[in-house]
Amino acid sequence: MSTVQATAADIAGQIGMMWEVLKAPLLVPLLKAAVYICIAMELMLFVERLYMGIVIVLVKIFMKKPDKRYKWIPMADDDLEIGSADFPKVLVQIPMFNEKEVYKISIGAACNLSWPSDRLVIQVLDDSTDPIVKDMVETECLRWESKGLNITYQIRETRGGYKAGALKEGLKHNYVKDCEYVVIFDADFRPEPDFLRRSIPFLIHNPEIALVQGRWRFVNSNECLLTRMQEMSLDYHFTVEQEVGSSTHAFFGFNGTGGIWRIAAIEEAGGWKDRTTVEDMDLAVRASLKGWKFVYLGDLQVKSELPSTFKAFRFQQHRWSCGPANLFRKMVMEIVRNKVSCSNFTKMLLDQCRILQK
Repeated sequence: MSTVQATAADIAGQIGMMWEVLKAPLLVPLLKAAVYICIAMELMLFVERLYMGIVIVLVKIFMKKPDKRYKWIPMADDDLEIGSADFPKVLVQIPMFNEKEVYKISIGAACNLSWPSDRLVIQVLDDSTDPIVKDMVETECLRWESKGLNITYQIRETRGGYKAGALKEGLKHNYVKDCEYVVIFDADFRPEPDFLRRSIPFLIHNPEIALVQGRWRFVNSNECLLTRMQEMSLDYHFTVEQEVGSSTHAFFGFNGTGGIWRIAAIEEAGGWKDRTTVEDMDLAVRASLKGWKFVYLGDLQVKSELPSTFKAFRFQQHRWSCGPANLFRKMVMEIVRNKVSCSNFTKMLLDQCRILQK
């Protein structure tokens, strides 16, 4: 027994000696490289923040508002109940998953949009696994349908592709073939009635625009310290990053909800894909590579809620952090092959640096 212990001690001693010899030449260069990479990323982010700060000041002082930079003609004040050929047909998609608390609010807000009822198609894409919740959502859809709204309750046999799969499946139905535009609202989002009347003229009169993105407003921002911190972070994203991206025609991503797409642009970009957890950014990158432009409207606001528990917040941040990094790895060569401008490529790279920093 003592011999075995002595042998084990000798082996451990030899391993310790080897580690003492190797750790300096092995670890020190790696740690130095990591430090230099972190410093480089910090400098890049500092330069980006400085650039964003300068540009947003110039935008606020000198830049015209979107309705002055682009052709924008308000929709005619026809009788909305009768409808009009001047109003394009619009599809509203509301993806849901076990949304017991908020389904009535989101469906009601979509049904109250100020748009001719014969030119509006509402899809409730319910991937709920709880049969009780599914019955509640379907009953709510039937209630609005009885009031004359063109609302359809859609379910799938499987949840393949999750949200991207639901949105993609929704566009395949024959009753949406005549729709020119699709607006997406997550289940906790509540658009104002004039959302379509303010956003769609940009798409009608500017054929190069694929997306009009609205601004999120948070009804529970003062609920706790966690929600207040999230609001500050997202305020910067909207008021600086998206405003600058829209004003300089640089790339900025679709936020996944609260925006309206030209369906032709979605189809040209290859449709919804479920290869990452950020299907919204995936589609935006591919559409941008095809030459489509995006417009951000800071005064087009949609109410929503922030995660108020750490568990929900952690899940959301994991999705927002891992998804873009994974997407960048999958698309970096495609981006390079498409000869994206240096400024746009740098913007995408800085987005990844910010994500990795988190």
